[in-house]
Amino acid sequence: MKNATLHQLKVFEAVARHSSFTRAAEELFLTQPTVSMQVKQLAKAVGAPLFEQVGKRLYLTEAGKDLYTTCREIFDRLAQFETSIANLKGLKQGTLRLAVVTTAKYVVPRLLGPFCQRYPGIDISLTVTNHERVIDNLLDNRDDLYILSQPPEDLDVNIHPFLENPLVVLAWRDHPLTREKNIPLKRVAEEPFIMREPGSGTRKSIQKMFDEQGLALNVKLDLGSNEAIKQAIAGGLGISALSLHTMALEGRDSPLTILDVEGFPIERYWYLVYPGGKQLSVIAQAFFEYLLNEGKTVAEQTAFQGFFSYARQLGGG
Repeated sequence: MKNATLHQLKVFEAVARHSSFTRAAEELFLTQPTVSMQVKQLAKAVGAPLFEQVGKRLYLTEAGKDLYTTCREIFDRLAQFETSIANLKGLKQGTLRLAVVTTAKYVVPRLLGPFCQRYPGIDISLTVTNHERVIDNLLDNRDDLYILSQPPEDLDVNIHPFLENPLVVLAWRDHPLTREKNIPLKRVAEEPFIMREPGSGTRKSIQKMFDEQGLALNVKLDLGSNEAIKQAIAGGLGISALSLHTMALEGRDSPLTILDVEGFPIERYWYLVYPGGKQLSVIAQAFFEYLLNEGKTVAEQTAFQGFFSYARQLGGG
């Protein structure tokens, strides 16, 4: 093992955690051949195979299981060490690790800007992924803080709302429904609907609302990206429901518009989440307090303000 590198251990840990070379490559922003090569070199250093493939599934060997446990222990200790060093340095240096759901990419960078200006010595490690993978990271305690629109109800976690995150129904600008008011949900259910992929928090909220009304959505397309959904709407493939934040950068000439649908906007919030009993570092605590105390004000000073006003108007608030 003296020839093994920390990078190889990180690559191996990601492959073992996902049981997939492809998903590990996506997480680490590496190519799949690079991931395969790193694992192969590590197996050579160990002197035993680390994985075995049975059909299309990837399994850890006994050596792989032992190494995975060792990796988790090493990375946990390193994280504790980094936290200790960050605390010693105060807010002058260190790294803030955030894992956020995909839609939060429209919000978090704007919120990070003033924070980073206030503490220029702090580096940010930002993981943007879907709801299920954020929960996986949370369970493994891989980050300092997590931002979700649907916090887990069955885990021992601390949950703090800090910003509105309403869901609205979007259509292309010339859609016939744009001329109607208080559109019944039943009418929306008849339209071709574009949905986020299974596991998405947005999808769960929309599905729950229509299920409660006994309505079946006419889902014609599943897409794993908000931007892809917006392009599909603009292309006339159907309508969808997304976070209002996804419209923040749309100008007056946008091909999209918000429909006036009964029950919408769906009131939701962004939540700051971290494991119960977790001791936040000085940096994480500073960001936590910044979001709770200033997050909404900062957001409303950006492009979101007009959209929030419009959403409240539609909702009668």
